[in-house]
Parts: sequence; C-alpha cells; structure tokens
Amino acid sequence: MGQINCSEDMLYEKTVSEKDIFDGRVFKVKVRQIETPEGKPSSRELVFHNGGACILPIDDDQNVYLVKQFRSPFERVILEAPAGKLDDGEDPLVCASREITEETGFKASSIEYLGDMISTPGYCSEIIYMYLATGLTYEGGNPDASEFLSTVKMPLKEALAMAEMGQIEDAKTLIIIYKAARRFGL
Repeated sequence: MGQINCSEDMLYEKTVSEKDIFDGRVFKVKVRQIETPEGKPSSRELVFHNGGACILPIDDDQNVYLVKQFRSPFERVILEAPAGKLDDGEDPLVCASREITEETGFKASSIEYLGDMISTPGYCSEIIYMYLATGLTYEGGNPDASEFLSTVKMPLKEALAMAEMGQIEDAKTLIIIYKAARRFGL
C-alpha cells in the first residue's frame, strides 16, 4: 500500500506514451501508458473535454430558473442549471452569457463568477465555470436546433431543499445552488 503522508512530488506519474482512441465533436479519448510513482507500469483511459460554463439566473424575488432536459446516458429528464460546452478557446463568461439566453430567454445586467469545478478528475479533463446572473430581463429563448428543454422557475429556497433531498442530482447544479444559497445567506 502507498504512503498516506507523503510530499506532493512523490505522487506524480510519468507519462511513457499516449494513444489516440477517439476524436469526436464533444471530446477526445486517449489511453496513456504511465509509470507509477513507485516505478510500476499502468495505463489511464482519459477523456479530454473543452469544459463548460454553468449559470444560475436569479430574479429580484430570489427565484431561480432551471431547465429540464432529456439526458441520453440516463434515459430520463434531468433538472439542471443552464449550461453549455465551451467552444475551442472560448471565454467561459461568453459561453455562460450565451447559454442563459438560449436556454431561458433571459439576459442579465450582472453576472458574477462563482468559481469552477472539476467534474470527474479521475478520467476527464472537463472544468465547469460557474456564474450567478442577476438583473434579469426576458428577451426570449433560442435553444440549439437539437436541444429540447423546459424552463422551471422556483424559489432558491425550494431548489436548495430539493438539492438536500436528492431531487436534484446533477453535480454542477448542486454546487451552483449551494454557492448561490450561501451568497444569499440561506
């Protein structure tokens, strides 16, 4: 068994080789042959993703706007904060601003950065940048052609309760709800 208390330098793996497996529209898959810190060979199956931006619109009455969307890996509808993938080299704020309008129809006069999250560090490079949108003005939505969703309005307190009861399962949505609740003193 490895050491429990060791310096960070002793944790690094050495890449020996890397093989491209898949190069898709949304992500790339590679298999990396590595040498463990103790010198043993192993491999890592890795997904490389441009990342995404997630934005939580909240109105003056502390209502949040989430979206319901069918998610194919789970074969069911999931309740989520509006979000989208970053185009190559895209500024996350630009992505978040686009997604709030496309998915909810709102524009925000103020967008506050709430931090970012690494979604699944064991095998995926995806980072999701999180934003809080206030000063909302409805201008009409414009989802992508293949995107079908429904906007849901609810008090932030209700979204927080749903998160705590396991009724919201999406990680980025859970984190952004908890961050927003803390920001608003809930």
